[in-house]
Amino acid sequence: MTDTALAGAFADEAAPKRPARTARPAAKPHGQWKVDGTAPLNANETWKQEDSGLNVRERIESVYSKHGFDSIDGTDLHGRFRWWGLYTQRKPGIDGGKTATLEPHELEDKYFMLRVRIDGGALTTEQLRVIGQISVDFARGSADLTDRQNIQLHWIRVEDVPEIWRRLESVGLSTTEACGDVPRVILGSPVAGIAKDEIIDPTPLIHELAERFIGDPELANLPRKYKTAITGHPSQDVVHEINDFGLVGMVHPELGVGYDLWVGGALSTNPMLAKRLGAFVKPEEAAEVWLGVTSIFRDYGYRRMRTKARLKFLLADWGPEKFRQILEDEYLGFKLADGPAAPKPSTPGDHVGIHEQKDGKFFIGATPLAGRLSGSQLVKLADTLEARGSFRLRTTPHQKIVVLDVAKEQVEPLVAELDTLGLSARPSVFRRGTIACTGIEFCKLAIVETKVTAATAVAELERRLADLADSGQLPQALSLHINGCPNSCARIQTADIGLKGMMLPTPDGDPTPGFQVHLGGGLASSNREEAGLGRTVRGLKVYVEDLPDYVERVVRKFVADRAEGQTFAEWAHSADEGDLQ
Repeated sequence: MTDTALAGAFADEAAPKRPARTARPAAKPHGQWKVDGTAPLNANETWKQEDSGLNVRERIESVYSKHGFDSIDGTDLHGRFRWWGLYTQRKPGIDGGKTATLEPHELEDKYFMLRVRIDGGALTTEQLRVIGQISVDFARGSADLTDRQNIQLHWIRVEDVPEIWRRLESVGLSTTEACGDVPRVILGSPVAGIAKDEIIDPTPLIHELAERFIGDPELANLPRKYKTAITGHPSQDVVHEINDFGLVGMVHPELGVGYDLWVGGALSTNPMLAKRLGAFVKPEEAAEVWLGVTSIFRDYGYRRMRTKARLKFLLADWGPEKFRQILEDEYLGFKLADGPAAPKPSTPGDHVGIHEQKDGKFFIGATPLAGRLSGSQLVKLADTLEARGSFRLRTTPHQKIVVLDVAKEQVEPLVAELDTLGLSARPSVFRRGTIACTGIEFCKLAIVETKVTAATAVAELERRLADLADSGQLPQALSLHINGCPNSCARIQTADIGLKGMMLPTPDGDPTPGFQVHLGGGLASSNREEAGLGRTVRGLKVYVEDLPDYVERVVRKFVADRAEGQTFAEWAHSADEGDLQ
């Protein structure tokens, strides 16, 4: 053996032995039915497979409504009831600091929130009157417009649910799949079929989807909720960027009128904006494309962890190209045409104000305070509209009402009557731009109060900033979104000023309700090229009672410092942190 070889042998002998390399543990399955099989990987998936949420209606009608709240099976109560638009509401008097520490049964009251499903936001005055009278008779007069075009009632007893369903269904309404791991309400343009500048009327498509697929057992067990938004209006008025499935009307340079396809948007605690698939959808293809995307979510969506069970996480992992390929190859059986993006909106999408329809009549967009109405107001609204010759209206994704088919000579009298009902067709910038979620008054997830907070803030800001409004210095649009918890039902990350409810420390050590502030968010609009999330500044938090002070301060700073033509969102993203405090 050579000296070199001998030295090497001793070196090998002296060197410490490396431990045997252990194999990496196999990645845990995501619970994708087409990949991992359908065996349930958590308790939610187990009970969903054991008995469909759709089946609980029979038990509500034959058992629970007859024997009362205490007879309700726990899994039905906290799970399957949602498939029929029913959530238990928060017990009064429990402060926000206990939201995260108490069990659901400790937070809940023996009453329900009932969500009336209104696909496309389309209502007749007859339907509106029925909802209003249900509110008066069974819901202590409560009625809130949501930012998903539904109407929510509170204080509902399970004993009254069958009669409520009977009344709703007698006029073509329902609560079917208004909540739960299902296709939720289909957002639609509030001016579908009547706007002079409409590109395509999505009403037939929305009707087809609702008739074919809502209540279909094949689509009644999705990984989590699934949200749809469809518009044919150039204002892009259905917040498609934050929905799982979105279609935006456009004119293809070669194929004519159709839709641009968006997939995988959602906010909550991990916000992601939807992505264009670069695909043009012909009108006759749209229903099958919706079914294909929904089926991908059912078959490939992540089911093991509820926190990862939204479509946005699958899209983030796959990317738009792979998603489109799977859609075309496995679900459609044909290729979609490539298409450009729809043009930037040129008009506001909330439709507030007075606008001429394509038939020469007018529609009037009016706003309540942060979506809060009452049953008696709804009944009076139905009566008022009919007296002025209007029998149709729409709810909007911005907690507004749009009244249709108003003759020219009836416009101003109706505007005045709407105002007496708490619906302003010429609102201040703050009333127009403020929306709020349900909040701690009824929601078991909430930490702070929202509706009264919003109303108080609007009144204070109208008073305090009257000088800027009178001098024309206020921006024409400024959105203030108030949310009672981090889940963003009020879309806090896409507002000029978004407020996330939380408990804040105080000098004496007792936590008190307040907000984390988000600034400069927004969706595609007439003053914004594309959607973007708001900016958060570390430590920028405000107590509830200080909210009007903060908004006044930051708006005055914006007015003083903005560059010519600069929007609030642009300023908020470019300003120094000290200017945002």
